[in-house]
Amino acid sequence: MRFLWRWLKRLTVLVVVVVLGLLSPVAYAELMCRPKGEPEAYQALLDPAHYRSETRTLLTYPEWHIVHAYEDYARVLETGDPHEYQFIKGVSGFWDSVCALSKNSGQLGPVDGATKQMVYVIGVSFTAELLAKAVYEETVGRLFAALRGPDRAQSDDLSAQQAKDYAEFLQQVPWYKWDFRADAQALADAEGQSPRDHERRIALGAEYRAKAAYAEVIAAAVSEVGADALTLRMIVSGATVEALSSFDGVTVIGKTNSGIEVETVRYRALTQLMQEMANTGVEFVEIAGNDLIMFTIVSENAEHPRAIYSDARQGFADHRHLILTEVTNLASDIRALDGGTERLEHIHDY
Repeated sequence: MRFLWRWLKRLTVLVVVVVLGLLSPVAYAELMCRPKGEPEAYQALLDPAHYRSETRTLLTYPEWHIVHAYEDYARVLETGDPHEYQFIKGVSGFWDSVCALSKNSGQLGPVDGATKQMVYVIGVSFTAELLAKAVYEETVGRLFAALRGPDRAQSDDLSAQQAKDYAEFLQQVPWYKWDFRADAQALADAEGQSPRDHERRIALGAEYRAKAAYAEVIAAAVSEVGADALTLRMIVSGATVEALSSFDGVTVIGKTNSGIEVETVRYRALTQLMQEMANTGVEFVEIAGNDLIMFTIVSENAEHPRAIYSDARQGFADHRHLILTEVTNLASDIRALDGGTERLEHIHDY
């Protein structure tokens, strides 16, 4: 009985330490990354029914950081093994960006509690996932990769392709809609019979099935509260109603004193749409009732004079820069990137 009690206490202490460790970045962000500055008064042009909180242009990034982390991971797996990905860097990059964005949110107004809670929840989940993968891949995974030798096993190529497909899927669709069980089954059905193949089947199969179960929980929760809107409103100028109607993903609402009100798609499709619109001369007047918006660019340079946060991309020889700009300057900012050494990556709506 004493033996069991002693181990129960040790287990309790371990659980407490792990929980406190996972929550420590949240405490740091709350205490050390306080918003700076004050928002400037702005009279929205759109109907208040189509307004989206301006601070969300910043706080949509942490979720996209996770998307980018999976993209980096997939890139590393194209030619390497999982242990070559810097898991700690992926985690620290998330929380570093949260801190930088929190500090810069002051000029955009208060952050609503639901958005902040969402960022912290996905951050803690992401941290736990990557640290767990790091522990496994740096030990057992690395051992089986070493025993395999330099020639990749069939499951290495298959899991690399799965990682790439998943990263591309995340660009437009929520993660919990991915069919993780199909990935697990594909690994189980693969013909490779080397020790590395068996190890990948067991390890990744368990990971995929755990994610499938968690995805079902998240999907059920989302169905209860409702998914986020798939469209937004903006006011643009520099184009006719007929020209705007020709863009896929654009619905013209009508003319206003400040331009033409349109409804557009969101997420990755919005970035592609706005880039196309800007390059044909369209100017953005207001987006979702806001006059500031953030976008990210990819550059070979480690620093950028306008960046509020920068980070090196793993698996790529370049860097990502987060830039906050006036909505009225967004089109010219996009056009300035065309043909240059910097590439538009994503426009963060609200």
